[in-house]
Amino acid sequence: MSLMNKDIKKIAIVRLSALGDIINSAIVLQYIKKHYPTAQIDWVCEEAFSPLLHGAKEINAIHAINLKELKKKRSFSLLKKTVTKLSRLDHYDIIIDMQGLIKSAIVSRIIGKNTHGFDKNSIREPLATLLYKTTSSIPYEENVIKRNCFIVSDALGFQITDVMILEKKPIFPLTQKFSLHKSRKNIAIVIGASWDAKVYPKEHIAEVCNLLKEACYIIWGNEKEKASAEWIVQHSKYATIAPKLTLKELVSYVSSMDLLIGNDTGPTHLAWAQNIASITLLGPTTTRMIYETPRNVGIKSPSNVTIAKIDKNDFSIKEIPVERVAQKAKELLYGL
Repeated sequence: MSLMNKDIKKIAIVRLSALGDIINSAIVLQYIKKHYPTAQIDWVCEEAFSPLLHGAKEINAIHAINLKELKKKRSFSLLKKTVTKLSRLDHYDIIIDMQGLIKSAIVSRIIGKNTHGFDKNSIREPLATLLYKTTSSIPYEENVIKRNCFIVSDALGFQITDVMILEKKPIFPLTQKFSLHKSRKNIAIVIGASWDAKVYPKEHIAEVCNLLKEACYIIWGNEKEKASAEWIVQHSKYATIAPKLTLKELVSYVSSMDLLIGNDTGPTHLAWAQNIASITLLGPTTTRMIYETPRNVGIKSPSNVTIAKIDKNDFSIKEIPVERVAQKAKELLYGL
């Protein structure tokens, strides 16, 4: 059941984190604007990820909060400040919790009473549903992009079809241009991930670069990843370390590429968001995490994955053959 109303004028989206989840959620903005062209859309998210959303023409305001710092410091004054900030936000006709966690449900409820979220059978933390006025039902095992689109479209009373998703516009605006190789194809390779089992070995990445013989730019996010990037560059004359990038710079950088290859992580999802060809390498996760198209594909390791109970000790990603990755890359680059 939704709060669908022709007079909806103010909408709050609550999607606090993480980077990949926000990327995969922001697709809904263009569809909301199509059906509610005059509506005000505000977004509530963790402060660390708010720069990604700045400049999105569909968003009226971004309300950044720092729950991570709140959890770390356990400060009552910071808690009070955060609650006060949320409770003073504009009155919204509907507040849509796209995350489905207890923390995001609490944030939604502090903002206002007209909350909408997933029902108890559709999320990992069913207690969150106690804080929603209305709910939507969609299997937790369903593709995450489809879940994101459904929770919003069901709440607002319209439909988002597969065709609409395939024909989406690039989600994030570009802010700058990068000087890349002019005589070779440009390939971004994302080597990091939130946990080690999701990381394709650096030795395999170097081999992929050597097989492709194109300009490969290794994207890194911390010092450990930078060290791996340097190792790859030492073992492949086709690899170059990407510059240190802010979130907004990362959007433009990825959007400049002919192809992106990466682990199941936020920067990899940016390629799909920006309509750039991509290969996502999957070990302990599945293609549920991506939206496959003729130009955006996933290569899964041999392991069986239970979505409701991810095994962080599943290192099967290293079993994905280098030759398979390179061959799929050539198909996407050259139409082989």
